[in-house]
Amino acid sequence: MDYLSNGRIKGVVAAVGVLLALFLAIKSIEAWRGLTVPRVDRPAISVTGEGKIFIKPDIGQVNFAVVTEAATVADAQKKATDAINEVFASLKGNGIEEKDIKTTNYSISPKYDYQTDLMYPPRPVGSPNISGYTVSQNLDVKIRDLSKSGEILTKAAQAGANQVGGIMFTTEDLSAIQAEARNKAIEDASKKAKELEDRLGINLGKIINFYESGGPYPIYRDYTVGKGGDSTMPAPAIPIGENEVVVNVTVTYQIR
Repeated sequence: MDYLSNGRIKGVVAAVGVLLALFLAIKSIEAWRGLTVPRVDRPAISVTGEGKIFIKPDIGQVNFAVVTEAATVADAQKKATDAINEVFASLKGNGIEEKDIKTTNYSISPKYDYQTDLMYPPRPVGSPNISGYTVSQNLDVKIRDLSKSGEILTKAAQAGANQVGGIMFTTEDLSAIQAEARNKAIEDASKKAKELEDRLGINLGKIINFYESGGPYPIYRDYTVGKGGDSTMPAPAIPIGENEVVVNVTVTYQIR
């Protein structure tokens, strides 16, 4: 019995040894392959292209603000409400639809009086006193009939918008224009790739990477006006110019 037990134990030990040796051999082969057969990336080359298109804007955006002051919050709000209602009426009377008028800010803030001593530089003395309140409301407005831009700005200022500025001219739907600029950029990159093939004596293979950047560059106009002037004041000329749409691409080719 002891003889049979010893024989079985020796057989199990031998089998385990064989399996362990086989496992180590496989790992050694894998390690050897990793060291002796490194991955070799194919050479590649990148070229850039630019597509540029000029287009006349078809929409304008402008910011109007009404800022009022009064001794109490209620009085300041009433003055602001009356003024903003007049501005709304002016905008709608000039063809601006309600969907194109958006409030972007409404704020109420106190005004403080600070007492100072007679020293130089003057220093505040005691606690500041609230002398009144300021109410501000800002509107972002889209102008679709650009021929009326000057008239719309002037009439809104006369109605009560005492801050007008931040005029921007852009194009509402740029998808087709950007696609055209992209095609021009790709053609430019392809032309450069062909020139490199000829000059360097190489053969370019498939495209392995493509990157695109760029976009429209809206035109801003500096125009600021305050409330004032009579109803016969001529509207200012607001030239809209052209917008530049630029698309840049980078194309990477494999070298065969």
